[in-house]
Amino acid sequence: MDVGQDGSQDLGRDGGQDVGQDVGQDGGQDGGQDVGQLWARVRQQLRREFGTAAYNSWVKPMTVDPHADCSVSLGLPTPFMRDWVMTHYADRIRDLWSGSDPRGRTLRFTVNAPETPMLAGTDGGAAATPAGRATGRADGPHAAAAVAAPVPAAPVARGPEPGPAPGPGDEFSATLDPRFTFETFVTGKPNEFAYAAAKRVAESEQVSFNPLFLYGGVGLGKTHLMHAIAHHIREARPHRRVAYLSAEKFMYSFIRALRMQDTISFKEQFRSVDVLMIDDVQFISGKESTQEEFFHTFNSLVDQGRQIVLSADKSPNDLEEIGNRLRSRLAMGLVADLHPTTYELRLGILASKAEQFGVDIPPKVLEFIAHKIVSNGREVEGALTRLVAHAQLVGRPITLETAREVLHDLLRAHDRRLTIDEIQKKVAEHYKVRIADMSSARRSRTVARPRQVAMYLSKQLTQKSLPEIGRKFGGRDHTTVMHAVRRVEELCRTDAAFAEDVDLLRRMLES
Repeated sequence: MDVGQDGSQDLGRDGGQDVGQDVGQDGGQDGGQDVGQLWARVRQQLRREFGTAAYNSWVKPMTVDPHADCSVSLGLPTPFMRDWVMTHYADRIRDLWSGSDPRGRTLRFTVNAPETPMLAGTDGGAAATPAGRATGRADGPHAAAAVAAPVPAAPVARGPEPGPAPGPGDEFSATLDPRFTFETFVTGKPNEFAYAAAKRVAESEQVSFNPLFLYGGVGLGKTHLMHAIAHHIREARPHRRVAYLSAEKFMYSFIRALRMQDTISFKEQFRSVDVLMIDDVQFISGKESTQEEFFHTFNSLVDQGRQIVLSADKSPNDLEEIGNRLRSRLAMGLVADLHPTTYELRLGILASKAEQFGVDIPPKVLEFIAHKIVSNGREVEGALTRLVAHAQLVGRPITLETAREVLHDLLRAHDRRLTIDEIQKKVAEHYKVRIADMSSARRSRTVARPRQVAMYLSKQLTQKSLPEIGRKFGGRDHTTVMHAVRRVEELCRTDAAFAEDVDLLRRMLES
């Protein structure tokens, strides 16, 4: 078997650090060292078979823990990850393990025991402490049918944990999802500015923008970027103390401190961190006492030169029931918005997700989903997760027909129901021409170009055929529509201002 033959080479690359982290203190007593070596070889084989993306997402977070009853637990951070691994990778992992383990130990897939939440800056490292990181925002369905029965979570075997000991305020900081990193964030025109700003804040030694305020609708990537910033700071500068939590958690922590008459400790907790990150700031709207405390915490951290990162569903100026003093503070740094997804961005998200799953999906299927589900990236990912899970569990190939069948309810909910008349009206308003010009014989550029854009958008955003579109534009031939589509695509590639115009029109029509 490949695993046995490649053992010494793989162990030289991967064995030293990972074995120490996975096996921990049980090595001598339970044969942990040979279990660690065996697992290192199996992991390398899985990396070769499934690719780096799938390996990093599903295999790398596992911890290995041998037991006295001749069994070994492979622990994952969340139930969702455990269920997914059991559905898609468990059989191959067991095959590789049984072919290499002379003692014939059995494998169990478990969820790591929850840990006391810690500030992101005090964690010992991704491989050493995977437990308790996920936020619980899994987009896909749990493959519960694949789990025969709940297995008690095995204790996590640990190696040495570098970095400072936990400090004050650890109980206030939420855990981070290991999937939400800069590497897994798919960028495009709607989010490239927010992504660049987040990267600058994460990588800078000094405070770049204070605060960095990210805003946008549901599922556009605000939380992903917040987690990515915290992950990067923790890995690049582990001595810095990062507190990440929701505005709701901040509010309840403050209320608890008031109830217990311990506001001094509360103030010390939050005003001693290096980076304060609060998600969904809109939830403190109307909470006057919480806003007052947040205002003073904000000022204290800014005066100390500490970084603040915030997110909300609206810009600071549009937040209702927020005091003017606090609103001005929120807007005094860099405000970066995340726009609704475009077709190209949705297609990129789907391609990235498919690579993480390690599944070969026909391009036509990805294009179909990107065209049909236009709300946000989270629903796009959820649709793909459902499709892949269905194919794996039922054993059917992924085709356009399968996608239509499995996603029928999502497709019905996201039916654009746009008409060519609506597109013509919106384009005419934008370019300040008459609607009648859309079907007229005039060929001047001021009329012909908007007409071509309207034809292009009609092809992209409706299910009408080329002849049907041509008839709505003054009885033109389908070849005229084809020429208009090609011309607009060419101009979008060569003229940035024109491309932004078309993209703006598309977003207005899709919203």
